[in-house]
Amino acid sequence: MQIFKSENKKSNALPLLAVGTFGLHVFTLLLLIFHGSMLQQLRRQLTPQSLVQLVDGRVITADPQENLERQPETIRRFVAETMNLMLTWSQQQPPTTVWEISSQLVADDFKQKMKSQVINLNPDSQFENVNRGTENVLVIQKISQPTKIGNGQWKVEMFANQLTFSSYDKLGKSTSFNKQILVRAINEPATSLPNAPLPSHFAVYRLGEARLEIYNVCEIQDKNCSGNSN
Repeated sequence: MQIFKSENKKSNALPLLAVGTFGLHVFTLLLLIFHGSMLQQLRRQLTPQSLVQLVDGRVITADPQENLERQPETIRRFVAETMNLMLTWSQQQPPTTVWEISSQLVADDFKQKMKSQVINLNPDSQFENVNRGTENVLVIQKISQPTKIGNGQWKVEMFANQLTFSSYDKLGKSTSFNKQILVRAINEPATSLPNAPLPSHFAVYRLGEARLEIYNVCEIQDKNCSGNSN
């Protein structure tokens, strides 16, 4: 008799357990729906709609669109300071470290080709191991006004020289760097700061706030310079 009562209690508890589990699942589902609606409301608050006035006097609201426009001086400054950072080295700021930091401002699919151009700019210099007393400095003579070549894309002509100084050559050696540099607007900054940033990290991070990136570099006389970096 005792065994029968125990089994009867277990059989009565199973429906209660099933109902309780189902109720918990329903509660969880409702909670997820509530959280989803809250996130949608927060997103609408963070990205408010813009008021648009039409030519005929009507007023409508529209979702904000990505901003692909940049001021000419912003583009010129971005190109000048990026290239200056990328091509100025010393034993205290070795080229490998400089490249690792400044390459954040270069499009991912162009980084390898850009690195090759930097290394081959002066074949006599030691990219991997800078000798004591050796310094490389980029001196820019001229940067043209940006020419718009597409939606959010511009071409800039830069005339510059990389000067190489060493402990036994105080006058230095000059290597021309006359290039067409193609830049484009991006939606989000591609730069970030590490836990222990160097001054170069801060400089690159500030440049990244312009939301621009270099996506091709051609010789100054190249008439077919385009977005195709191959």
